[in-house]
Amino acid sequence: MLEKFFKLKENKTTVRTEIIAGITTFMTMAYILAVNPDILSVTGMDKNAVFTATALSAVVATLVMALWAKLPFALAPGMGLNAFFAFTVVLAMGHSWEFALTAVFLEGIIFLLLTAFNVRELIVNAIPMNLKHAISAGIGLFIAFIGMQNAGLIVKSDATMITLGNMGEHTIWIALFGLIVSGVLLALKVKGALLIGIFAAAILGIPLDVTHLPEGNWVSMPPSLEPIFFKISFAEIFSTDMLVVLITFLFVDLFDTVGTLVGVASKANMIDKDGKLPRVKQALFADAVGTTTGALLGTSTVTTYVESASGVAEGGRTGLTALSTAGMFALALFFAPIFLMVPGAATAPALILVGSFMLSPILKINFEDYTESIPVFLTVIMMPLAYSIAEGIVFGMLSYVVLKLLTGRTRDVSVVMYILAVLFLAKFFV
Repeated sequence: MLEKFFKLKENKTTVRTEIIAGITTFMTMAYILAVNPDILSVTGMDKNAVFTATALSAVVATLVMALWAKLPFALAPGMGLNAFFAFTVVLAMGHSWEFALTAVFLEGIIFLLLTAFNVRELIVNAIPMNLKHAISAGIGLFIAFIGMQNAGLIVKSDATMITLGNMGEHTIWIALFGLIVSGVLLALKVKGALLIGIFAAAILGIPLDVTHLPEGNWVSMPPSLEPIFFKISFAEIFSTDMLVVLITFLFVDLFDTVGTLVGVASKANMIDKDGKLPRVKQALFADAVGTTTGALLGTSTVTTYVESASGVAEGGRTGLTALSTAGMFALALFFAPIFLMVPGAATAPALILVGSFMLSPILKINFEDYTESIPVFLTVIMMPLAYSIAEGIVFGMLSYVVLKLLTGRTRDVSVVMYILAVLFLAKFFV
């Protein structure tokens, strides 16, 4: 039955290979089960409930990818997008987490419509490639900065705004230990390096009284979703802030998903002779369904994970790989106490290293063209310094349009970019 449904022989793979590939993908991205609740809980959301929402949304979205798109990609709440949700929308802009969930829900609905009418690819093509690369790199720096703060490595300072933390703090050494462990394992190409690093750091935190072991059973029924389930609020859906937040969610998710799909598919030699990915529409639907469902469950935007490349590297070629990954996320639901005992200092190394992974697209940018490199630089630098992914995108896109206009290169700017520039300018004056 599996052979017939997933066409394993046609794709030159086996059930054993696909299952191992699926487990490998889970091992490389399971850190999200510890990191996502840790990040979203700073907004006041119930950490235990967010764990359940994280795992369930990953199961739902990855099942759609497995059974409909039949591709070896896994999905879960995305890094960067969860940071924007928590640190920009809620903490910096002062909105409630219900407001942020509503924005995610609207994003999912819009993505469902855009995917149904084949518009998502058109929108992606309208945005300059260099800015897409810059957004990835900027989010990488922002995530790494947050990780360093969570570890106490970087702290606020009255004199210099930020400074090095107190190196005598246990949290710093726990994070540095996890960073070294994960870094060595990554260099040795060990599967699940980030997850191993997280738990190694958490174990070190036990004698240092930073990690607190579960008081009850280590295996239990999943935590209740009740505190965060279906907490959608439409009170501010027509506000300017909602528009800016929604656009940011849309663009970042667009870049993440399409870039990941194309990149991983290329690695697996799944791109056809015309440069297209088979069943890409179904794959984009998996992302949209996951995001919409995730918002109702109570978590941030769901996206396709670049860690899917690890499963592809193990030989995964069909939806059976994704089905295996979904099964692992479902199983993880019953080990909530283990994932939830992990302190912020132990998840900090994963944030820092994922941030470093996201810098790689910067290598594809031509820095000799200043109408391209200056907007790229502003996009990247403004995200961590303004503590806002949205502001980085605003400054990058505005500078891109202005520089192209003033240098007579108007043909480089799409109509969509002009519209966005006007909307972003309006943001500063409304």
